[in-house]
Amino acid sequence: MRGTFASFTVRNYRLWFIGALFGNTGTWMQRVAQDWIVLTVFSDDNGLAVGVVTALQFGPTLLISPVAGLLADRWDRRRVYMVTQATQAVLSAALGGLLLAGHMNLHGICVFAVLSGLVAGFEGPFFQTFVGQLVGASLLSNAVGLNSANFNAARMVGPAVAGLALAVWPAGWVFFANSLSFVATVGAVGLMRPGELRPMPSAPRAKGQLRAGLDYVRRRSDIQVILVVIGVVSCFGLNTQLTMGVMARNVFDRQAGEYGLLGSLFAVGAVFGALVAARRRRPRVRLVIGATIAFGFAAGLSALTPNYWSYAFCGILVGACTLTLITAANSTLQLSVEPEIRGRVMSIYMMVFMGATPVGSPVVGWIADTWGPRWSIGVGSIAALAVGAGAMIWAKARWKVEVKFDHLLPPHLLVANPAAGEYLDGPPVSGGRAGS
Repeated sequence: MRGTFASFTVRNYRLWFIGALFGNTGTWMQRVAQDWIVLTVFSDDNGLAVGVVTALQFGPTLLISPVAGLLADRWDRRRVYMVTQATQAVLSAALGGLLLAGHMNLHGICVFAVLSGLVAGFEGPFFQTFVGQLVGASLLSNAVGLNSANFNAARMVGPAVAGLALAVWPAGWVFFANSLSFVATVGAVGLMRPGELRPMPSAPRAKGQLRAGLDYVRRRSDIQVILVVIGVVSCFGLNTQLTMGVMARNVFDRQAGEYGLLGSLFAVGAVFGALVAARRRRPRVRLVIGATIAFGFAAGLSALTPNYWSYAFCGILVGACTLTLITAANSTLQLSVEPEIRGRVMSIYMMVFMGATPVGSPVVGWIADTWGPRWSIGVGSIAALAVGAGAMIWAKARWKVEVKFDHLLPPHLLVANPAAGEYLDGPPVSGGRAGS
């Protein structure tokens, strides 16, 4: 297990992990509470309303992420992260207070969703690149995997606690709890030793730096494959809070506690997928494609489950495939990109990953209301299978490789060059690293 938890040897990372565990738990509590009150208090079990609020929360990433990525290559990442976390604490406390005072409605929830999304969209590239400063390149893949495990360990606890809290207390107290969790994160980062952070080159101020990030991505076909795959899956398949809500309410007629349990069981699988990912020293594009196809099959199975408990436990499989995909995509990009441009490339990744959600959420919500909740999951399954198959076909034609499944769990593709008899990690990239 030492390989799985190798990043814990770094003091600054241990502090980060502890603070993030509190912060992520609070975030999941708030996400469940927000979706639940939109679904049950501010609308009449309307999946589209939940989708619109989700879109407003993640939409700002499309606008602000490119600029934030450029600044992440210049500014002190630790200080910016502390400021954004403190800002989120203030927003959560304000929303909780207004809910408890009875001065909140659906329009107000939408306003706070946009404000929170603006902060999160700005924070994203700083968060992604700061991890490299904590542990260095040799442990980066491990740290990304452990971060995902942290996020989803919190997802096991947060939704269940939120479900119980919503059954006993007004929703505003859940938002106050999230505010306190952000304070814990700020405190943990403040206790770090700046002198022990790994040095990373900064990009000097110059013209055309945003365009340089885009040009870099255009020259890297491996990065393009990852962005297309993650964008499609995020758009149609990763609206799990929305689909769990409408399945719990409209298919299985369950209440807040059972809704929270769905998120927790999903997180069990997600933690497993993240810990397996943490053991990989260098993930590849082939893993991203394999995980995409495995996710498509798992989501399709989830849509067909006959009752609440089979749906709930199928969520474990969906969670494992989801986190394998997300962690592989994140680690592959970070490890294959030069540090001086990493912030801009990761901002493009965050723009696609987080920005695709607001595009898909209203569509998925409309499908749930029009065709039924099962189809809101089924469309994600179909999209994942289609884009995964398309990526395999494209890789075979463009990179002249043979692609086939080696095994399904964990998702793994065998990528071979028949002419040379060698296993390839990805395409050759002129003027840069292959790094797929």
